[in-house]
This record gives sequence, structure tokens and C-alpha cells, in this order.
Amino acid sequence: MSDSTGNNTNIVQQVGDETVRFSVGIRSFIAFLGDVTAAGWEAVCHPRKIRWRDTFSTMNRCGPGGMIITGLICFLMGVILAYQSAVQMEKYGAEIFLPVLIGCTIVRELGPLMVAMVATGRCGSAFAAEIATMKVSEELSALETMGISPYRFLVIPKMLAMLCVLPLLSVIGDFIGILGGFLVGVTEFGLSAQNYLQMTQRYVTIPYFLEGIFKSFIFAWLITLAGCWCGFTTSGDSVGVGKATTRSVVLSILLIVIADAVMGKMCSVLYTFGR
Repeated sequence: MSDSTGNNTNIVQQVGDETVRFSVGIRSFIAFLGDVTAAGWEAVCHPRKIRWRDTFSTMNRCGPGGMIITGLICFLMGVILAYQSAVQMEKYGAEIFLPVLIGCTIVRELGPLMVAMVATGRCGSAFAAEIATMKVSEELSALETMGISPYRFLVIPKMLAMLCVLPLLSVIGDFIGILGGFLVGVTEFGLSAQNYLQMTQRYVTIPYFLEGIFKSFIFAWLITLAGCWCGFTTSGDSVGVGKATTRSVVLSILLIVIADAVMGKMCSVLYTFGR
């Protein structure tokens, strides 16, 4: 009887500890968001204070450095989507609409989402590890001692780089994903290349591309915030750096999925009103 009571007490205590830890984390994240916003406004007012060399270096690491893996994943997503969709559409004689399904799905959803997932693993975790290492070695404290804002010094260049690079990668991923579906539709299911391209051009409109680009901006903002926040809130030694890196990936994916669901609903409502 005492063991059962003790287990219940431990469970209640664990739930309470996790709740307190979650609420403290939310408050810390909101405070971090305020500091980054203030640093961003200062950077807008004083562009010369931005570390442009670090910004371009980060753009190079996050952009060209990840183009091959991003393109490969988007291409394979187009191929997989074409195979899975065409098999079901053939049963109803609707395979002619395969270009519409693939094009709209890639441009509106899978393209920006898969590019963001790749960027989370490559860039977000790197941001967290870099800042966490500086936190553990007390370099952040040294910056504050010298009167330099670590948010303007470290976060703003990464934010600018991600906001510039991720939408471009998403557009490239969109075309490569559509290409993957095109190759499968033409070579495996006998669709005409001319009809495929005409259907894609007709139904995959500019607003769909703009929706994907808008999502990419939000995803870039969230990835940078999550990675940098996990780096700033790390503690301990090298073990803490590893935990911060892992936590940044998990948090980024969670925020991306939530934001994607919210924006999907918003865009659906806008398209409904626009008809």
C-alpha cells in the first residue's frame, strides 16, 4: 500500500516539476523573443552595426552548402507522391489530374516543409551548438562585459541569413519536386509531357508559390529563434551543449508543424473568401 502511494506521489511530483519547467521555459522564450526584437530594431536603425561578414558566411553555409541534400529530398518527395497518388487515381480514371495534385502539394506544403526540416537539422542545430559552446566557455559573459549585445552580435546575422536563404531554397525545391513528379508521370504512367506541363502551369498559380514563400519566411524565423534560444539557455559542460542541440531540433520541428497547421487554416480561409 505504501509503495502504491509512493509511486502516485512520485508521478504527481514529476508532473508538477515538468509543468513548472515548461512554464519557466515559456517565460524565458518570450523574454528572449523580446530581446531579439529589440536587437532587430536596433539593427534596422543602425545597419552598420550588423555583422555583414558573418551574415554572408552563414548564408553560404545554410544555402549552397545544403542545396544538394535539399534538392535530393524534394526530388524524392515528388517521385514518392507521384507513385502513391497515381496508383489510386488510375482506379477512377483521374490520372490526368496527377500534375495538379503533385504541383499544388509540393508548392503549397511539402516543398517549404521539407526544406525547413532539412534546415532544422543542418542550421538550427549548428546555431544551438555554436552559441551553447560560447555560453559554456563564458564568451557570452565576456561580450556583455564589453558592452556588446550578444543578441545583436550573434542572433541577428543568423536571422538575416536564414530569412534570405530559406525562401530561395524552397523555390528551388518546388521546381525539383515538380520535376520528380513529372518524370514519374511521363515515364511510368504514360502521361504526355506537353499536357503535364500545361496542367501544371494552369493550376499551380502564383498565389500558391507566394503561400509557400510566406511559410518559408515564418519557418526561417522559427528555426533561428529556437536554435539560438536553446543555445542561450544551455548550462553545464559539453553534455549541456549536446542537450541544447537536441532540444533545438525537437523544438524547431514542433514549432514548424504548429505554424504550418495555423497557416494552412489561414490560407484555406483566404482562398475561400477569394472565390
